[in-house]
Amino acid sequence: MHKTLLIFRHEFLRTIRGMGFIILTLALPVLALLGIGITHITAGIAKPTAEVTKIGYIDQVGGFDQFTGQGNISLVIYASTESSTQAMTEGDIKEYFVIPPDYATQGTVLRYTLEKQLFPPAAVTAAIKDFLSENLLAGAVSELTIKVIEAPLNVITTRLKPGGAVSPDQGGLQNMVVPGVFGLLLALSLIISSQNVLQGLGEEKENRLMEVLLSSISTQQLISGKVLGIGVAGLSQVLVWAVSIPLLLRLASSSIGGFLASIHVSAGFLILSVVYFVLGYLLFAVLASAVAAISSTVREGAGIASIFTLFAVAPFWFLSLLMTFPNSPVWVVFSIFPFSAPILVILRLGMFGVPAWQIAVSIAVMVLSIVAGLFIAGRLLRTYLLMYGKRPGLGVIMRNLKSG
Repeated sequence: MHKTLLIFRHEFLRTIRGMGFIILTLALPVLALLGIGITHITAGIAKPTAEVTKIGYIDQVGGFDQFTGQGNISLVIYASTESSTQAMTEGDIKEYFVIPPDYATQGTVLRYTLEKQLFPPAAVTAAIKDFLSENLLAGAVSELTIKVIEAPLNVITTRLKPGGAVSPDQGGLQNMVVPGVFGLLLALSLIISSQNVLQGLGEEKENRLMEVLLSSISTQQLISGKVLGIGVAGLSQVLVWAVSIPLLLRLASSSIGGFLASIHVSAGFLILSVVYFVLGYLLFAVLASAVAAISSTVREGAGIASIFTLFAVAPFWFLSLLMTFPNSPVWVVFSIFPFSAPILVILRLGMFGVPAWQIAVSIAVMVLSIVAGLFIAGRLLRTYLLMYGKRPGLGVIMRNLKSG
């Protein structure tokens, strides 16, 4: 036990002192603080402009001559495209649009500008739409009805508990922010931590330091110390993020407000994030140990391990499908599949919620996978840890697992 603690202490201190570990740990709070500060300063410096933008228009239908003042946009009528083009090139107007004779049936206007744009500015589009709507509805309905028609539909959704009470955990697009950021950082931490286990074992095996170590400690002590030391370092990283996220959100909502003020992080989400990190790390760490045992070089081991670690980030590839079809049985299957479960469950939990039975089954499967992985990794380590040269084939590995 004493030797395991010595290895644990060495791996923990070596990991947390690494520049990459420090940068990744502080990246979230530091970048978030910088973003909050820059936004706050910019909002304080920026002042709303009262400058009026002139936009020309040509009325080929007739009757569009009222409501030419739309906020900071003033609409100026012209008789022809030639006169409006000349006014635009001379700087009298910024752009112009044409209301064609078939506007009533086609609903299309022709816009002309000197600027290269991907999309028309939202303010310009809104001004043209309101101008056309108000002229069409003038005299037919009241001014109040016109304003209601022009205003966008605002639907407020409230989630209720099964008993009918208002749930403290509401939905909304803002719920993508925390699970998305936390899931990405969690995936990076899982990958880096397991790669550290692989690299440490691989380098010690490659430079034959393993022979010296195993002369004084057992294989189980060596693996346990390394996995626990690097794992606790990774857990401390996740705890820093888990503590900083609510504080940063509180700071952002008080200084910026708006969208960020509606983001809520529940204690259950943070606790499950830590649980899935621990389970995910142990699973990837034992796989990394097994890969290190059968690999002849660190580079070869990293190539093999990347096949497994790709599953950690795979949920981000299908994020759009997850948002479009949140209740698909596919997500249930991959939430139970141990390699993709840590990140996928975090994303689903933050955005839509996950039934308790799925979380329980997912955790149980991950625990069983870790136990099975420890058994397989132990046999491979005892058989191949001191092997140098060519990596054994899959058939040889399977025979040794059966006979080991």
